[in-house]
Amino acid sequence: MLDTSPQANSLYLDLMEKCLANTIYGDDPTDPWTGKKYHVALRENGKDWPSKAHTMIGAKRLRNTREMAEAAIKEGIPGDFIETGVWRGGASIMMRAVCKAYGDTSRQVYVADSFEGLPPADPTNFPADTGDVHDTYEELAVSQEQVSANFASYGLLDDQVKFLKGWFKDTLPGLDRTFAVVRLDGDMYESTIQAIEALYPRLSPGGFLIVDDYGAVPGCKQAIEDYRAANNITAQIFGIDWTGVWWRKPHE
Repeated sequence: MLDTSPQANSLYLDLMEKCLANTIYGDDPTDPWTGKKYHVALRENGKDWPSKAHTMIGAKRLRNTREMAEAAIKEGIPGDFIETGVWRGGASIMMRAVCKAYGDTSRQVYVADSFEGLPPADPTNFPADTGDVHDTYEELAVSQEQVSANFASYGLLDDQVKFLKGWFKDTLPGLDRTFAVVRLDGDMYESTIQAIEALYPRLSPGGFLIVDDYGAVPGCKQAIEDYRAANNITAQIFGIDWTGVWWRKPHE
């Protein structure tokens, strides 16, 4: 019988955090700005590109993802979990781990990504992305096969995990689901606005909207502010670390 006691959940999910961010062994990063040496503070705040860890969002944002998923289950907020832009899958794996820890077999975890990196900037339609070069970073392209293998390595690849391969403009608008947690990690204005336009209307009242790149990428922040303004969203935005933020969708 699955032990879903608070202590067992905490021990399991604490260990998942350490494994996914690899703060246990501290793998050296591959980015050009850290000197390619592991630093505890950089990994905690998601300021490096790990060579082996399954997430680059850092321990604080990973913990936030866990806490939002836990809150959704504890409070009975209806809907699935989704991440748009997953890299090696770490945050999505954490959401699946939370379901596992609490014995929640009703929710699905949607893993949405091109699995080919980011699209070239389209400044004609999205001026805020002018000069954006995210599409040139080969490190950001991780195949669906590799992400699946990462889920499997934790024993979490099953029929509760749903992959959505393709550009967000093609995969998200027709997604006829209700969500309790929506995590946006699309970096660019285009990716962010397409994701929030498709998914926020499907977020349950009381559900959580998380934005990974709000403080790091001006285009992402502008997309969020444009959407909030256009839809009269005044819910308070809470910071996670230097870049991640979240808010809770108000009840009607």
